[in-house]
Amino acid sequence: MSGKGAPELTVKNCENLRVAVVAAQWHETVMDGLTRGALRALRELGIDEPTLLRVPGSFELPVVVKALAQRGYDAVVALGVVVRGGTPHFDYVCQGVTQGLVQVSVETGVPVGFGVLTCDTEEQALERAGLAGSREDKGHEAVTAAVATATTLRTLAEPWR
Repeated sequence: MSGKGAPELTVKNCENLRVAVVAAQWHETVMDGLTRGALRALRELGIDEPTLLRVPGSFELPVVVKALAQRGYDAVVALGVVVRGGTPHFDYVCQGVTQGLVQVSVETGVPVGFGVLTCDTEEQALERAGLAGSREDKGHEAVTAAVATATTLRTLAEPWR
């Protein structure tokens, strides 16, 4: 399982950040878990009024994430799941979504939390969805990483001492 070696992030002074979560609709059970984990992480960080938008699938995430990044959000979190099937569709979607989200982040300077599961099986996705019995909570992790990065970027805007 990929969760080994993850850092334990402590994020402070982030209550006034504007954060949005964009979640795909495919694989409803997995997506419900990812979204709940993301919203719980935001509450724990003191971010009480995040924006939550839904898109049809993971492939639609980059365009909506970019629109939010351009509208003044301090961080945007993308949540989705792509499960391998018997065609190359999996490879194209995973590559397109990943490259699109990286491009948005680099071009806009807005951290994008990557909560897109790319799994071989539905069982692997359920293990990472933050559901009861799951080993990992990638929705929560994606929020924490994006907000931690946004607070780091904020320190760069402060004058050097």
